[in-house]
Amino acid sequence: RVADDAGVTVQTVVRRFGGKEGLLAQAVKILATQINARRATPSGALDALVENLLADYEQTGDAVIRLLALEPRHPALKEVLDFGRGEHRRWLASALAEWLGPLEPEPRERALDALVLVTDVYAWKLLRRDMARSVATTAETMHRLMRATMAAFTTPHAQGTDSCGSG
Repeated sequence: RVADDAGVTVQTVVRRFGGKEGLLAQAVKILATQINARRATPSGALDALVENLLADYEQTGDAVIRLLALEPRHPALKEVLDFGRGEHRRWLASALAEWLGPLEPEPRERALDALVLVTDVYAWKLLRRDMARSVATTAETMHRLMRATMAAFTTPHAQGTDSCGSG
């Protein structure tokens, strides 16, 4: 089908991309470039961060969820999706550098872990697709979760022990 759409032979596609997995990997790389452009956010601009993230997920979220479902069956996708996971984490770390910077290394990593969780494509899927929430409600929920996460890691209590007192 790809060959037909491009007006070339299947052999040309195989030669160019090395088969279905190579074609998938190349498509995901192009998708990653587009995602990074849509998510570009000035450091510390939480409203813009959530707005850009949701705009990206509205365009690519369903495709990314499908790719994640295909990952176990297509080994070529693992490398590309791992790259995407790392890019998501780097993007958050950069966009929230002013807030994360003052934290000690271990709490910084734990806070970043929590922020990755809150902003993950699966969180978007749960809110938008499974719970049928609007974009505005999803944005509000992500804002609240991000602010709560940030507050939890900047209070003196959060630096010492967890809520059960076990450290």
